[in-house]
Amino acid sequence: MPLSTDKFPTPKPATGKTREPRRGLRPAVLASAAVCLALTLSGCAQVDTTSPSTVRAEAAHGAPAKLGTVDCRQAKCIALTFDAGPSEHSARLLDILKEKKVPATFFLLGKRHIEKHPELVKRMAAEGHEVASHTWDHKILTRISDAEIREELKRPNDAIERLIGHKPTLMRPPQGRTDSDVHEIAKELGLAEVLWSVTAKDYTTTDSALITKRVLANASRDGIILLHDIYDGTVPAVPGIIDALKERGYVFVTVPQLLAPGRAEPGKVYRP
Repeated sequence: MPLSTDKFPTPKPATGKTREPRRGLRPAVLASAAVCLALTLSGCAQVDTTSPSTVRAEAAHGAPAKLGTVDCRQAKCIALTFDAGPSEHSARLLDILKEKKVPATFFLLGKRHIEKHPELVKRMAAEGHEVASHTWDHKILTRISDAEIREELKRPNDAIERLIGHKPTLMRPPQGRTDSDVHEIAKELGLAEVLWSVTAKDYTTTDSALITKRVLANASRDGIILLHDIYDGTVPAVPGIIDALKERGYVFVTVPQLLAPGRAEPGKVYRP
């Protein structure tokens, strides 16, 4: 079976399956927890999000965090992120990133991906990339029970920890669909949610030139670029994307570097 993609289909009518209720939620909270019906290129339009610049500004009033080699308060930063791997294309992608000296953030799937390519997960971490979660089986979190949400988030956490020695701190909900129940469970598991500002819709084409064009047309400072290293046209587009953005003065960073000196807070949602 092909992997479901991060397309944004119109949600189907309810089928009678109900979400396991969370104790103590007020009607207003329940209303805000409904599945997002208005979705945009930058993710779920109805979710309260925090921008990287806000995180950095708020951190200026507290204890400084490790900045690494880039200070995005000064540099023109952008984050390259990849969903739904590892895949047979990931080794080539890692070669490109190493050659270009570009760090990335990988939101990995568990079933058929982490479990199939554990050596690539280890390599991502060893080469300085951020390893994060894209759930275990790409289930739409707003359509399943709380117990299922917890399972979808916990299993990749545990699998990643076994491979690289620590649990991820970031996750990306499939299709960008999230709600208050997802936020609460993510917080419980120590995960912040990361959406995006740029997508090439690489699940719709194998045309690498078109993928490159779509990314470059929407790139901006503090941007978070969403790509998928599972599709045939994506990895061949990456060198051109990197070179063109570097020519425009962008510095590539991981999502944690984009937020530094602040840090992502479990249970919150981040998007430029």
